[in-house]
Amino acid sequence: MIQPFAIGSRLVGPGCPCFVIAEAGINHNGDLALAHRLVDAARTAGADAIKFQTFAAEQVVSAIAPKAAYQTAATGASESQLDMVRGFELPPAAFTELAAHCAEAGIMFLSTPFDPGSADLLERLGVPAFKLPSGEITNPILLRRVAAKGRPVLLSTGMATLAEVAAAVEILEAAGCRDLLLLHCTSAYPAAAETANLRAMATMAAAFHRPVGYSDHTNGFEVAIAAVALGAACIEKHFTLDRALPGPDHTASVTPADLAALVGLVRRTERALGDGRKHPVAEERDTSDVARRSLFAARALAAGAVLTVDDLVALRPAGGISPMQVDGIAGRRLARAVERGARLQWSDLA
Repeated sequence: MIQPFAIGSRLVGPGCPCFVIAEAGINHNGDLALAHRLVDAARTAGADAIKFQTFAAEQVVSAIAPKAAYQTAATGASESQLDMVRGFELPPAAFTELAAHCAEAGIMFLSTPFDPGSADLLERLGVPAFKLPSGEITNPILLRRVAAKGRPVLLSTGMATLAEVAAAVEILEAAGCRDLLLLHCTSAYPAAAETANLRAMATMAAAFHRPVGYSDHTNGFEVAIAAVALGAACIEKHFTLDRALPGPDHTASVTPADLAALVGLVRRTERALGDGRKHPVAEERDTSDVARRSLFAARALAAGAVLTVDDLVALRPAGGISPMQVDGIAGRRLARAVERGARLQWSDLA
């Protein structure tokens, strides 16, 4: 049985409302004022949390690291990955401000640490959980540092095999991580819907007995909503104030209006999932009365007549004897005469 766990004041896992993370990431473009606007937009959209990225560029990227193709397409080839990443780095004081803003606005503050020092900073800021990105799943140095802090961990699993996920889970658990949520992910920006492979969520849930969610990089809402319908405990979606802004992630992000629409669809989908019990709902009562049938007399019958199946016909509406009782009615005597087309009642039987 997969057990939910708390992230701050929220329970996350099976049977709990889907935890929706608005992934601001580096879509502030290094501008703290823009980051604050992203907080307000995420709160207005109804997201449960907003997540940024915390890093010291030189602790993450070497001078020889190339850009990914999607990064080059968005930002050009004239600068290195290191130079690009430097442009998105916020100072430690900025995260203090953002955490305070989130607390005041009533939205959970999260950020992804990309290096041990950034993990320490976020610990001091009191983040309720650590989100680790797909690229760090093979980095035990960072995995151990984060796990040792004893807070819940959300681990994205893009680009990983099941064996690599298992190795990362083992490292995290051995280093002290008790509460872990695995996020299935396709690390392409944007990702085509046909690469989503949402059934891998069930595979990971069965393999690791941990809550599983989905970090969505596809365009549109359909894949994220399908993930919720399949039981995703968490949905993460990149968002931006303007998809035309410069930077590598804006074109694979949703606008604030789209984020609000996504949150609404997530909530509607989880309401539609229901409690799993098969039972009629109150809204079906009127339809049931009209659409279901009762037993009627197929012909005029005298008092004392012994009923046969041929004497009976099932017609709408309900309200009399259910046709499900026909086998028990056959062979019973009538207590009084009935006309052709009369709806039979139990009082008509001797």
